[in-house]
Amino acid sequence: MNGEELTEQETALYDRQIRVWGADAQRRLSKSHILVYGMKGTAAEFCKNIVLAGVGSLTLVDDGAVTEDALSSNFLILPDENVCAEKTVAELCCNSLKVFNPMVRVSVEKGDLSSFGGDFFDRFDVVIVSCCTLMTKKSINEKCRKLSKRVAFYTVDCRNSCGEIFVDLQKHIYTKKKLDENNQPTTVECELQYPSFQESISVPWRTLPRRVSKLYFAMRVIERFEEAEGRNPGEISIEDLPAVLKLKKEICEAQSMNESHIPNALMERLVMGRREFPPVCAIIGGILGQEVIKAISGKGDPLQNFFFFDAMDGKGVIENISYPSLCN
Repeated sequence: MNGEELTEQETALYDRQIRVWGADAQRRLSKSHILVYGMKGTAAEFCKNIVLAGVGSLTLVDDGAVTEDALSSNFLILPDENVCAEKTVAELCCNSLKVFNPMVRVSVEKGDLSSFGGDFFDRFDVVIVSCCTLMTKKSINEKCRKLSKRVAFYTVDCRNSCGEIFVDLQKHIYTKKKLDENNQPTTVECELQYPSFQESISVPWRTLPRRVSKLYFAMRVIERFEEAEGRNPGEISIEDLPAVLKLKKEICEAQSMNESHIPNALMERLVMGRREFPPVCAIIGGILGQEVIKAISGKGDPLQNFFFFDAMDGKGVIENISYPSLCN
């Protein structure tokens, strides 16, 4: 978008959502640039939502070839054998997303994102990494935090029937509605300070409340196992369960936490979770889309700083494993 105001075409296309979050929020969306790394099923759902919302541009990075797993969870990939054999996952998703909203610039960047320098990430307002290694999450998050401008950073993972979102908005200033002392609606400005991904996962487990989602701990065990074994996310199977449970016990002992707090049945589901469940992808992708819109528009309470969903109980849980927030 070249100008400060919405064009007549944009105003007409986004009329309904402008009525919900206002013209100023829509202008910010239309000027925003988003990067998504790893086009799994959850990322595909997010991209669909954010393209329909009318962002300025969306850049996809995924040089992988189409697999049976990808076809089962990523609705953006059409099951055409000839086309799939010739293009990467990102290229196929790009073609589909352009149809959803021709006003959004959708493009593909090739290469290993973890090897890109800070100048590359400076082009974006939001960076999202999906189903990547622990080292990649840490590395890209730190590159975003070293930039002179604030870049919102998210990780999103879906394993079997479980999903996780992590958010780092650094220093985030936003507005929200509340009632004043006369019970009248008013707008207040709030400020939150977010920790990095590395800082969040380094919080000693024994200092966390007992109510913290079991998925938080289980996901950290899986990440550690994949890192130790040199595996990419999804490259584990039920045969790895004994080794995963052994690592879980070792970590729990080091963290002074009873290992029964992380059920073996949950670990088994995550180990078997090579394929994403499309319904879970839709839920996690929808939540992520809402959070990114809030971060860009600066309106509404953002998520702090983890979100977990487990289809087995149908519950979504927000966990603030971060520093105390400041709200004026």
